[in-house]
Amino acid sequence: MYINAFLKYLSNEKRYSEHTIRSYKSDLEQFVAFGNKEIENFDPLTSDHHVIRRWIVFLMESGIAARSVNRKITTLKSFYKFQYREQLIDDIPTHKVVLPKMSKPLPNFVSQASMNKLFDHLVFSDTFIGRRDKLILLLFYCTGIRLSELVGLTISNIDFYYAQIKVLGKRNKERLIPFGRELDFEFKAFINERNAFDCNHDYLIITKDGNQSNDTLIYRTVKKYLGTVTTLEKRSPHVLRHTFATQMLNNGADINAIKEILGHANLSATQIYTHTSFEKLKIVYNQAHPRA
Repeated sequence: MYINAFLKYLSNEKRYSEHTIRSYKSDLEQFVAFGNKEIENFDPLTSDHHVIRRWIVFLMESGIAARSVNRKITTLKSFYKFQYREQLIDDIPTHKVVLPKMSKPLPNFVSQASMNKLFDHLVFSDTFIGRRDKLILLLFYCTGIRLSELVGLTISNIDFYYAQIKVLGKRNKERLIPFGRELDFEFKAFINERNAFDCNHDYLIITKDGNQSNDTLIYRTVKKYLGTVTTLEKRSPHVLRHTFATQMLNNGADINAIKEILGHANLSATQIYTHTSFEKLKIVYNQAHPRA
């Protein structure tokens, strides 16, 4: 009962996505399953930090990555904070738990030369599919929006007068993202193609049947075209989001401006791109300095 109450809180008050709530539910169920094996008549509300520490050890010894373990403990932290707020417990056991250390991998991104090759030399067909595919790629590369944000983008979200799009991001937070002349042209060219469909909705990106697009269609489109210009193993919409942020920073954009465009809640999430830029500087230094 208390787990269901917590999940309702995440949905109704925190406005978390269904995917995130499913992850929280799975983490809590795994913790309860572990507790039941360790302790007779196990009750999460009366458990202490020793049980949580044993669970961490069990997860690490099972080969679970530190990042995944940290995410599961973050779930427990939120769960116990909620129970404390509801006055169902007197203490938060996760306060005495130290999270496993983990390395932060640098984000994958495509070089500027490769992106120029994609848009300047690759020929997109002058058809509905060709226009749509090019617009999908440009939207990710020129605005840094997320996959879910692109799927939900509507024509009414586009303000051609002020050259900006309104995006509904995580936790239903709206933000405005500017766009340039090339994207303006592709918007209008694609909308002209789209008008041939009898759509009963306003979603911008649609299937060949006139329905709203989906994650799978867009992911496959990005993977297909990036495969023509890069050998990266990961060729996803999120790689284009990383590419947008990295190239903006490399070309002198203010990190706070990038944070606002990406819709990050904290600057720390954006600062990972400074590490990417520093790695690039180190390569240039080692190649150019005679005593490097």
